[in-house]
Amino acid sequence: MIAAFPMYDRPEVAATWDRLWHLFRAAYGNGPQQQTRDGDLWDTWKSPDLLLAQTCGFPYRTRLKDKVALIGAPDHGILEAPAGHYCSVVAAHRRCEGQNLPALDGATLAYNEPLSQSGWAAVWRHFDQHNIRIGPRLQSGSHRESAQMVAQGTADFAALDIISWKLMERYDDFAADLVVIDMTPPTPALPFISACYQDVERIQKALRDAIQTLTSGQREELYLQGLVTLPQSSYEAVPNPPAP
Repeated sequence: MIAAFPMYDRPEVAATWDRLWHLFRAAYGNGPQQQTRDGDLWDTWKSPDLLLAQTCGFPYRTRLKDKVALIGAPDHGILEAPAGHYCSVVAAHRRCEGQNLPALDGATLAYNEPLSQSGWAAVWRHFDQHNIRIGPRLQSGSHRESAQMVAQGTADFAALDIISWKLMERYDDFAADLVVIDMTPPTPALPFISACYQDVERIQKALRDAIQTLTSGQREELYLQGLVTLPQSSYEAVPNPPAP
C-alpha cells in the first residue's frame, strides 16, 4: 500500500507529518511503514495501491474524481477561510506595500504549475472577476519557487496557497521581502484521497483519530486541526481556467 502527504511536506515539518502517518497507521491497523516521498505524484494518486494521500482540488476535479475516493478536506484552523477550505494570497514585492489589486494589471505572474488551484485557477478567476489582466506568465515549479521569483524581481507577483505562504513566513527569510496585496475567495481545501476500493469511513475515522492524537502544538505546526467531509460537488463547482 502507498501513503503520501506531499502538499505541505517540507524539511522543517517532515517529522510531524511522519508522526501523523504513524498515528494513522496505528488507528487504521494497517499500511506501509513509511510515507512515499520520492515517487511521481500522478503515479501515487492513481495507484490502485493508494491507501491515503493528499492532492490538489484542480487535479482532483479534472482528472482524478472518477478514479479515486474522496476522504475529506483539512480543517486548517485559520481565520482566512472556514474549515475545509483555503485560499490564495496574492503576493508582490514589499516595495508594493500599500498598493491594491488594480496595480497588478498586466503584471508578470509566477505560477507553480498549470493544474494548480491556488497558484493558477484561483488567481485567474479572481483577476477575471475584477476585470484585471494577468500579463506574462512564468512557470516556477512550486509555490516556494514562485515566491522566490517575486522576491528576486523575476516576476511581479504570485498567487500562493495560504498554508504554503504561512510556512514560508515561518521558515524562509525571503518571505520578509514580500507583501500580501489581496486574497482570493475561499475554495475547498486540498483533498485527502484513497483508491476507489478502499473503506472510506474506516479511513476517515482513522485520520480523524490520528489528527486528534497529535499534540496541539503539532496540529498548529501542520495547520491541521481536523478533517471535514465535503461532497465531490463542492470541488466540481469551482470554475476551471484556461491554460496559462
